[in-house]
Amino acid sequence: MKRIVIFAGGALGDWALALLRTGDTLIGADSGALFLLQSGLTPEVAIGDFDSVNDEELRLIRERSGTMIQCDPVDKDYTDSEMAFRYALDMKPTELLLLGGIGTRFDHSLANVHLLALADAAGIQASIQDPCNRIRVISSTTVIPAEGFPQTSLLPLSEQAAGITLTGFQYPLQDATLTIGQSLGISNLLCAEEGLIELREGKLLVIQSRD
Repeated sequence: MKRIVIFAGGALGDWALALLRTGDTLIGADSGALFLLQSGLTPEVAIGDFDSVNDEELRLIRERSGTMIQCDPVDKDYTDSEMAFRYALDMKPTELLLLGGIGTRFDHSLANVHLLALADAAGIQASIQDPCNRIRVISSTTVIPAEGFPQTSLLPLSEQAAGITLTGFQYPLQDATLTIGQSLGISNLLCAEEGLIELREGKLLVIQSRD
């Protein structure tokens, strides 16, 4: 399995389509499936409660998606994005990309960021991206390519993240510890095409951004 790209129901646009590669497996979560179809693409799987589409749009999703998994909008334990994310993890991809995971609902956006920890625990590289941000969770030493994102912020996703050493950044850290509530790791700058983040303990949220 190669890369799986999930289109969720948050903010989407042409920028999201530009990130696709040949051979990507596409999953549409709720209205994300509609976005794919309206963009001339076929989701291999459409999943969710589909409470954000009308009857005609729902019929289109049902008829033109490879597989459709619909659940009750009330009697469910997961958000549509989490349903899609867990479904994708079960497919054991080499990489997972969530688009439309950030929108006007901060609670949903934050919950989607937390989903990245599931992928990290499964040993699958995963990220959330929008026009200005690329977000991932790491729990071990990781190379971070710039790829148009000059700023990098580090926030602990566990109570603390320890043994952090940065190479290739303007503001280096050496065996540092970050705890929840600190802003020490915000807005660092890459000095090269890639940087190295060494991490001995805990989980780090790595947010690459551009203005």
